[in-house]
Amino acid sequence: MPEIKIKAADGGSFMAYMATPKTPPAAVIVVIQEIFGVNEVMRDICNDLASDGFITICPDLFWRQEPGIQITDQSEAEWARAFELFNGFDVEKGVSDLIETVKVARSLDGASGKVGTIGFCLGGKMAYLMATRSDADCNISYYGVGIQDLLGESTKIQNPLLMHIAALDKFVPKEAQDKILAGLKDHPQVEAHVYPEVDHAFARIGGEHYDKEAATLAHQRTAAFLKNNLS
Repeated sequence: MPEIKIKAADGGSFMAYMATPKTPPAAVIVVIQEIFGVNEVMRDICNDLASDGFITICPDLFWRQEPGIQITDQSEAEWARAFELFNGFDVEKGVSDLIETVKVARSLDGASGKVGTIGFCLGGKMAYLMATRSDADCNISYYGVGIQDLLGESTKIQNPLLMHIAALDKFVPKEAQDKILAGLKDHPQVEAHVYPEVDHAFARIGGEHYDKEAATLAHQRTAAFLKNNLS
């Protein structure tokens, strides 16, 4: 797999999967993993975005626990391990690792200097935090978990943030969704869309709750958002 090594701010280093388009220069998108590591689903997302003309980087956020882990959502044992990793994940250090990834992304050969992030599940939460804590040019959150507890940071959002919310998300109940939507509805940089009748991870191809119609609509909105903010 094509990979690059990134130095962590607090010492050590971590790997990141990278996919490149045929025609640089190009903007860079930092793809932020779900709770299953930099697995085939994440790599496919990187490859698809590269085919759309972006350089993509997906850093291993679980490297402090188990470097290089790749699991799926297909068995109870894998789900159990994924939640162990999720519960052991240090969010503050994860944000730091992503900020270092953005720094590297801006200086890559063939990079235009523009960098966005797109995250799913855990990564959706991290994309929100990148909107509040980093200088990424734009950020996209797919069904981010726990954002309702981080709304106090929303005043720090200075660059565009696109949010995709699943109406039936079992990890983000309606009360949490309402809190998120109310807390961000007047923010000039935030665009939020709720997808009715779909559950968490509705855009994960091959996943239990994949919904083609909702995933396609979200992808169309994502593509337009990236074009508007990274071109």
